[in-house]
Amino acid sequence: MQPAVGSGRLPADPFLTVFPGVPMHVETLSFDKRYDRSKYIATRFARYLRGRILDVGCDEAHLRHLLPDCHYIGIDVAGSPDLLVDLERAKRLPFADETFDAVVCSDVLEHLDHLHRVFGELVRCARKVLIVSLPNNWVNARLPIARGRGRIGFYGLPADEPQDRHKWFFNLSEAVDFFTAQTKRHPLRIVECFCNEKPRPVFIRALRRLRYRERFSYLNRYAHTLWAVFEKVSPASLLLDRADGPETGGGRRA
Repeated sequence: MQPAVGSGRLPADPFLTVFPGVPMHVETLSFDKRYDRSKYIATRFARYLRGRILDVGCDEAHLRHLLPDCHYIGIDVAGSPDLLVDLERAKRLPFADETFDAVVCSDVLEHLDHLHRVFGELVRCARKVLIVSLPNNWVNARLPIARGRGRIGFYGLPADEPQDRHKWFFNLSEAVDFFTAQTKRHPLRIVECFCNEKPRPVFIRALRRLRYRERFSYLNRYAHTLWAVFEKVSPASLLLDRADGPETGGGRRA
């Protein structure tokens, strides 16, 4: 995992308060390996990861060793999960309602046709917290399209049928909109929302921001991952939240 270069946060901006009382910021880092992402999750979200933890799409289940004090269960269709679960085919996860104190699902949903159904299952299985990340697919597509050549990660048309690929192509704005919509469909409140950008020299980031002054125009080009921490709330609390007023920071996102 590459270290941050310069300040990891964008200046305060009301436009980036896309959820009530939850300002969005940028943390500068990149993940060279899957283990780096797991290590980041264990450290960055340590205060949420207590008790019973479900790691959805766990791959090699690195979080199991990074969270030794938790009761960890990892599920996936391959790798080293505790339970083999094909998220694409499973109508329901093999757990009772609110079995886990925290559910983690990092860069998994975009691989699934039934993304929305699986998200609902994550909510059902979580008792307190749901931590989800989605990639900004525009980041990997930006340079190949501009150059007129190259390939785009989990997309394209390979000669042989791939074992894995992305089923959805979306930018950061659309990922934010998706998270917003889930708080209206499920008993959830967003308590954190932020994105990751690859480390770059300060002067390069400054030049980019001068060129793309509208924040989501910038983030759609350069932020590679969006994270959200959802808190499971009671129906009564949810009604109070919605009675407080509409969400702020609507605006037009490029």
